[in-house]
Amino acid sequence: MSEVHKFIFEGLPVRGVLVRLTDAWSQILQRRAANTTTGAYAQPVQNLLGEMVAAGVLMQSNIKFDGALILQIAGDGPVKLAVAEVQSDLSLRATVNLQTDVKDSATLSQMVNVHNQGRCAITLDPNNKFPGQQPYQGVVPLFDDSGQPLQQLSAVLEHYMLQSEQLDTTLVLAADGAVAAGLLIQRLPVMGEKNLAGSMVSQDNEDQIGLNEHYNRISILAKSLKREELLTLDVETILRRLFWEETITRFEPLQGDAAPRFACNCSRERVARMIVGLGQEEANSIVAERGDIEVGCEFCGAQYRFDAVDAAQLFVAPEQITEGVGLRH
Repeated sequence: MSEVHKFIFEGLPVRGVLVRLTDAWSQILQRRAANTTTGAYAQPVQNLLGEMVAAGVLMQSNIKFDGALILQIAGDGPVKLAVAEVQSDLSLRATVNLQTDVKDSATLSQMVNVHNQGRCAITLDPNNKFPGQQPYQGVVPLFDDSGQPLQQLSAVLEHYMLQSEQLDTTLVLAADGAVAAGLLIQRLPVMGEKNLAGSMVSQDNEDQIGLNEHYNRISILAKSLKREELLTLDVETILRRLFWEETITRFEPLQGDAAPRFACNCSRERVARMIVGLGQEEANSIVAERGDIEVGCEFCGAQYRFDAVDAAQLFVAPEQITEGVGLRH
């Protein structure tokens, strides 16, 4: 089962999170493969999306944010957009929008950053917004300070945390067809615990970048974790192998009902509301051309079909459609 483990290094300004997604990740892949329109993801796309999902869970569980954390990569290659969304209860969903097929040997740059125009965005969308409040969003390019393309998602996100939050962060990410996993090590902010939403950005934090010897030592240990080890070893073994000389305080793991899980908020009612929003003339035109209206959810693969009778009934009694305002893709 999927699980999240949080820990701190006793007496040191360093914290960590380790996540292993199994059932939650498998559901995403299975639903995509079952979609008759899209089919399964190519291996490099699957690996990228799995790393994004693991990273999203790591960041969401690290900041305790009441709302959705949305990690997006928009590219100028075959991958037009990749999205991983993680709610505060760790329910998650993810999808990729492809422009063309992706080769089995494709790298990150070849998928999303062909002309160095790719971008990574992290959005925090609160559940309870006050009037006029906008989601917080940070955006970084997929290249380093010297303009060289970054070849690993972990490097992109480490760069983001350094640029946006002035916090040293180490990420190790990996995914295959069965597991999406990640390890996050982070230097604690000089003041408080919150980060990512911009509240803890300060000169004190910036002055500490790269200078804390305890964080630097633990970061080197974390970086020694190999992809195969992250995907195949259990959490106990990983922590023992990496940090056997450190004193670690571990918190209650998020497992079972509290564990990350796949969830999608699409429904037939939401799709019906969207069709009503198109207007009766447009809906009738689609039915006349295609025989029915079919809408597929890109996140979960569900396909909703409305024939001529179904579509007509939406406009006879639209007040009966009460749930939602449309699919958020």
